[in-house]
Amino acid sequence: MEMPIPDPAVLARKDRLVARLMAVLPADAVIHDLAETRAYECDALTAYKCPPMVAVLPASTQEVSDVLRICHDEGVPVVPRGSGTSLAGGALPTADCVILGVARMNDVLETDYENRVIRVQTGRTNLSVTGAVEEEGFFYAPDPSSQLACAIAGNIAMNSGGAHCLKYGVTTNNLLGVTMVTMDGEVVELGGAHMDAGGLDLLGLICGSEGQLGVVTEATLRILPKPEGARPVLMGFDSAEVAGACVADIIKAGVLPVAIEFMDRMLIEVCEDFAKADYPMCEALLIVEVEGSDAEIDHQLALITEIARRHDPVALRESASAEESARIWAGRKAAFSAIGRISDYMCLDGTIPVSSLPYVLRRIGEMSKHYGLPVGNVFHAGDGNMHPLICYDANKPGDLEICEAFGAEVLKLCVEAGGCLTGEHGVGIEKRDLMSHQYAPADLEAQMAVKDVFDPQWLLNPAKVFPLDISEARRAEPIAAE
Repeated sequence: MEMPIPDPAVLARKDRLVARLMAVLPADAVIHDLAETRAYECDALTAYKCPPMVAVLPASTQEVSDVLRICHDEGVPVVPRGSGTSLAGGALPTADCVILGVARMNDVLETDYENRVIRVQTGRTNLSVTGAVEEEGFFYAPDPSSQLACAIAGNIAMNSGGAHCLKYGVTTNNLLGVTMVTMDGEVVELGGAHMDAGGLDLLGLICGSEGQLGVVTEATLRILPKPEGARPVLMGFDSAEVAGACVADIIKAGVLPVAIEFMDRMLIEVCEDFAKADYPMCEALLIVEVEGSDAEIDHQLALITEIARRHDPVALRESASAEESARIWAGRKAAFSAIGRISDYMCLDGTIPVSSLPYVLRRIGEMSKHYGLPVGNVFHAGDGNMHPLICYDANKPGDLEICEAFGAEVLKLCVEAGGCLTGEHGVGIEKRDLMSHQYAPADLEAQMAVKDVFDPQWLLNPAKVFPLDISEARRAEPIAAE
């Protein structure tokens, strides 16, 4: 994966930069020794690594502002980092950059149960937002698989979703306001604690912008009352195509489950060995969960199981207890960890129309045979957000390149089927060079023009999202340090 050549002029200013940063941050918040910066050399896309020139760990919006103003003055690129769980290389450093991590910014700033909002610093982990309000009967809806570790900052950057986004939406549907610092150190407030807050409606622009426009330091999030109850049903089928058709029929019937999750045989076997969830050994498995009162749950599950039976399931098991529900979900929640025990893998997140699931699953199987690499499918089937896990051997010469080529073809297939390159992981570097497959030159120019407004010198995460040949002229503008 190509990255820009480090700027020797920036590298030459390292000592001066470190001295200026240490003047505004505690000594332990400025990491510049090569051995210590290796902790930030990659994110969860571990196939690519590069230690940054410096890493900083500010603890407040003011400290973020001070850091960005200094880096702006010095002409130093900045790569924002949440918890480093990005699967698209969104936080991959360059050798001449400063990594700006928000992990120390993890406080709850305000809770307002009457208006159902919470304001947090964005280094707070996703799951701990719910942890802060669950005793009062509330929860935060977006639930990425990495929710135990991933930060709200990264969720906003990539517009993360999760298993329950079918009903509750992704991050943008649960984000009400942000405090953001632009590259020149200016602090701006966007949105607020209620709908239709004053000012320009820029939240939709910021959410999903992948650290290209500013560093979000605080977020006002929607919290919801916990549902009265929830119950999953597990279904097994003798082919992935039939399972995909069942998903399409459930959606067409107008039923709105809180989640519909898909796993194929490879993932069923791997997860069963790891989590002991008592999954049936079949070609495809669906976990469909509904929520509400007991009567609502019974009604919805009756409709869903009726639809499932039309597709001749080889297994159909409705949860009868909280323990059984937890066991049904155990394998799905452990999927990435389970497959990581046995193989290196690349996880994609192309998204397609639900009606295209049978066709796309069949084509991925054919591609797997063509490229000679196994692939396991586990994904949010209800909204077509696919997560093919392509397995390869990082120690085998050429395997990574084959995996990349396979992954590129899968993502192109998603676009050609009427979908898009990314559902929640973001573009980062993983899909950067495929952007031209989804967008026309005029579309990309319009997107880059927006970045020009927020970050005229292209110092924020400059090697991500846009193909390097398209963004080169903007990134190559000479920057004179003061």
